[in-house]
Amino acid sequence: MAGFDKVVTSYSEAMAGLEDGMTVIAGGFGLCGIPEGLIAQIKHQGTRGLTVVSNNCGVDGFGLGVLLEDKQISKMVASYVGENALFEQQLLNGELEVELTPQGTLAEKMRAGGAGIPAFYTATGVGTPVADGKETRNINGRDYLLEPSITGDFAIVKAWKADRYGNCIYRHTAMNFNPMAATAGKITVLEVEEIVEPGELEPSQIHTPGIYIDRVIKGEFEKRIEKVTTKQENQ
Repeated sequence: MAGFDKVVTSYSEAMAGLEDGMTVIAGGFGLCGIPEGLIAQIKHQGTRGLTVVSNNCGVDGFGLGVLLEDKQISKMVASYVGENALFEQQLLNGELEVELTPQGTLAEKMRAGGAGIPAFYTATGVGTPVADGKETRNINGRDYLLEPSITGDFAIVKAWKADRYGNCIYRHTAMNFNPMAATAGKITVLEVEEIVEPGELEPSQIHTPGIYIDRVIKGEFEKRIEKVTTKQENQ
């Protein structure tokens, strides 16, 4: 996109340039704050051999889980398997390369990548399989792992509101991973519930400035619950 107005009107335009073998960073937490329409477009395009970086891989038949159905993902970098039986099956069968990463470390990998920081030290994972093959350094009497940052060819994120310039606001749990993911893509595509005119958003309330956003599209979202838990009333 060129210029300040970053709004596109079709999902094919929103994901133009995505090719086989690329790395995609996806925001969201569980099924909350995920860019549903952009994920559906990736499935529709049939792009394959993708490395996908996200907190988890959705569930069977929804979210990033739909990309597992045709084995479009070759490597998944995530913090946990979640409620996804197909993800578990492909992992155990050796059909999917999986790099399980502690949740806070994964968030910091995205943030550092967006900030231009190539790597950072963290105590998380020391003495566990997470540390295998990684440089360890003792700082002030404590061991730390050197973790490389993450950047992607594309970042796909979901926000509540955005203006045409890409300035956006996330809502509640959608703050998880979306702000970090938005900064870490060479091309960042933003799917939003509502697009407003420039000047309508209070500047002090903007979470991600438009400078990080390349394309904006208005989406329609399905409010799913990942795991329904109900209280049984006493009889």
